[in-house]
Amino acid sequence: MMDKSYGIGGTEVKQDANEALQEIPQNRTLLVEKLTQNQPVKAEMVKGLKTIDDVFAHYKPNVDMEFSNEDGVTSKEKLNFSNLGDFGKNGIINQSDFLKDLDTEKEQYIKIVKQLKTNKILRAALTDPEAKKALLDSLQSLMSELDQSK
Repeated sequence: MMDKSYGIGGTEVKQDANEALQEIPQNRTLLVEKLTQNQPVKAEMVKGLKTIDDVFAHYKPNVDMEFSNEDGVTSKEKLNFSNLGDFGKNGIINQSDFLKDLDTEKEQYIKIVKQLKTNKILRAALTDPEAKKALLDSLQSLMSELDQSK
């Protein structure tokens, strides 16, 4: 015979009231955020949404963002969220040209730092004033050639 004092769910929760509530474990974080720009005119009850994908498909959450670069130039982009993966770093970066450019720049800086840490010849050249000047001169001439080829 089944004991009817238990409900079915991800974890067994003994029902001793009309509604069983379970505390969020200490190692979890609950985030609540407004994901659309406009407030609803009036509250509506939506039935039949059974999965997270159904909720995303119905509400189509999005946010308008304004990014500014180091020169103060701003660019506006709309970020759309169609699944939980869109909230992660890569999900947001993949939607934004501005953030893609920043991520590429960050990766280039990481490669340069790695070279500075591991390339003994480059480190030696940067410590010798004459070699450093020659390296900077050659980089400047390369930059000039690239500017002229545009």
